[in-house]
Amino acid sequence: MSERAVPLVAALEGPADAPVLVLGNSLGTSRACWQPQVPALSRHFRLLRYEHRGHGRPALGQSPAPPGPYSVAELARDVLALLDSHGVERALYCGVSLGGMVGMWLAAHAPERITGLGLCCTSAFLPPAAGWTDRAASVRARGTGAIAELVVGRWFTPAFRAAQPQVPAAFVAGLAATGDEGYAGCCEAIAAMDLRPALGSITAPTLVLAGADDAATPPWHGGVIAAGIAGSRLRVVRGGAHLTNVSAAAEVTALLLPHLLAAAG
Repeated sequence: MSERAVPLVAALEGPADAPVLVLGNSLGTSRACWQPQVPALSRHFRLLRYEHRGHGRPALGQSPAPPGPYSVAELARDVLALLDSHGVERALYCGVSLGGMVGMWLAAHAPERITGLGLCCTSAFLPPAAGWTDRAASVRARGTGAIAELVVGRWFTPAFRAAQPQVPAAFVAGLAATGDEGYAGCCEAIAAMDLRPALGSITAPTLVLAGADDAATPPWHGGVIAAGIAGSRLRVVRGGAHLTNVSAAAEVTALLLPHLLAAAG
């Protein structure tokens, strides 16, 4: 495991005097994962979108990827270092999947830094660990391109894939461009993760969103999170698979925006 925080590639946009909102992407995606929400959110918040270790589009820069395995704590400390580098003391945080796992760690272990939390299609505990370590080994041996079609196939419903085939195709290309070691190390972070004992210490106002048709993190995973975080709310989005914020973008934005505005005060 790496001991030092990794300097993450990130983009900062939106009004300079607005509250900062950090957006964490899903495993195998870039910060473009949040693009459907950017137009609405950037009117109210200063958006800080970052790339996990080894993630990012090559043309726009990829975050460094030291040899894995990683832990969710290490990935979260990368984000704390990113906040420090931008002089941000407190921020809202929204994350999809792996990004949500990082957000839960931050809200539990650095509560003074997180003022509000949005969690989309994520989990506090995602066994079996062997599935993740096997995937990491496969990626190190054959590359992310070898798994891209299969993995992305679970991110969208059949109806969405038929109606907008160019969207899944773009995510397949994005996953294939993700660094092998960064992806594998993040898989190992998920394998070792169990955030359930930390949920009770989260005090930031929290909204949990789940996709009704999400096979990767089914809605009951969101239910576990919502049950563990006092005062949190769970909403299940119809027609959403794992990237619900993409396939049901308008509904996700409509749910997130008032929650974040209220949390920002």
